[in-house]
Amino acid sequence: MSIHLEKSAAAFAEAKQYIPGGVNSPVRSFRGVGGTPPFIASGLGSHLTDIDGNSYIDYVGSWGPMILGHAHPAVVHALQEAATRGTSYGAPTLWETELARMITRIVPSIEMIRMVNSGTEATMSVLRLARAYTGRNKVIKFAGCYHGHHDSLLVKAGSGALTFGTPDSPGVPGSVAAGTITVPYNDAELLAEVFVRQGEDIAAVIIEPVPGNMGLVLPKPGYLEQVRKITADYGALLIFDEVMSGFRAAFGGAQAVYGICPDLTCLGKVIGGGLPVGAYGGRREIMEQVSPAGPVYQAGTLSGNPLAMAAGITTLNILAAEPGLYQRMAALTQRMCDGIRAEAEKYGFHFQFHNIGTMFCTFFSDQEVVDYETAKKSNIDVFNRYFHFMLEQGIYLAPSQFETGFMSIAHTVEDIEATIAASSVAFQKLAQR
Repeated sequence: MSIHLEKSAAAFAEAKQYIPGGVNSPVRSFRGVGGTPPFIASGLGSHLTDIDGNSYIDYVGSWGPMILGHAHPAVVHALQEAATRGTSYGAPTLWETELARMITRIVPSIEMIRMVNSGTEATMSVLRLARAYTGRNKVIKFAGCYHGHHDSLLVKAGSGALTFGTPDSPGVPGSVAAGTITVPYNDAELLAEVFVRQGEDIAAVIIEPVPGNMGLVLPKPGYLEQVRKITADYGALLIFDEVMSGFRAAFGGAQAVYGICPDLTCLGKVIGGGLPVGAYGGRREIMEQVSPAGPVYQAGTLSGNPLAMAAGITTLNILAAEPGLYQRMAALTQRMCDGIRAEAEKYGFHFQFHNIGTMFCTFFSDQEVVDYETAKKSNIDVFNRYFHFMLEQGIYLAPSQFETGFMSIAHTVEDIEATIAASSVAFQKLAQR
């Protein structure tokens, strides 16, 4: 099989005239892997079709939300019904309460929740709340964990793990970044050292319990428990950014998998059923500080949008209704990872395969990947060639070594076997170079 992207190439060239880089989110541009991004015309189930007529088995899933697959009939019906009632009111609705109630029942650490419009908005708002609640100003994040593009978290590590962050983008004031301390993921001893030195000033630790934006990195045994203990000992809030891992690592998120109770949680992606959404929630006494119940201001014109609420309610109802659904998706994910690993080793490659629940990643490295520094040692050139060999065979993977793939309930055993077969061809080609 080979794909042709003449129409997509023309569309990309035109898009660049009106949109920076031709895309509305950077990784979509294929800049990291090279080549032309397919312009998608439609999605159905586990497949995408581009404007050139090429069909792909999709493992991007709109970067996580499409856990039911594309155009699930129940979600489409819910959206159609909701749209006939109007698309936005700027006033309370019963659907907001229903989705909030569902989430609080599924995720025990969340007693109250506020809906917003994106994961970035959720993490931005939750940090303001944490600072206000604790009366402290500094925040700890982890190198390689991504929490959206707002200024205070768009930072990278400085000259050492105990230094303050420096801006990771032009336009971010150094004074804003200075309130963020960056430490390595999976290093509890260093985190404890930071708290010994500055614990009285630290409002919160924000962490992806299962990072998915340096590739999928798993916590070492006991690591998250240590993070929970350190924050509790110093009176800092523990914030789990589960925008990606929520309803992906498991039905109750990574916190359900590892048995950790954070003070606050950020959600997004799956809870909107494919529509723009975000949320932050946690302990009642903290959330009651949010306006209008409390003094911490946060607002949004489209927050709790009825279309997003309808899609989210429908999605969570479907996920909750079928016993064994997550086990089936996890088994498919494991089957695919095991199959691709076997094909890689057949041709002399020994790569790292990480998966949890419905999330997976292949690191093109023969070293164990436990944090940002070890993830960066992956062979980007080999990944890029592998990516294009797979794309040519109709397998749509994330166009970056440092992103995570996603399974859905729409994926079939046939999809998995086709993907493993494609990987065999890809590794054979890689071995010939």
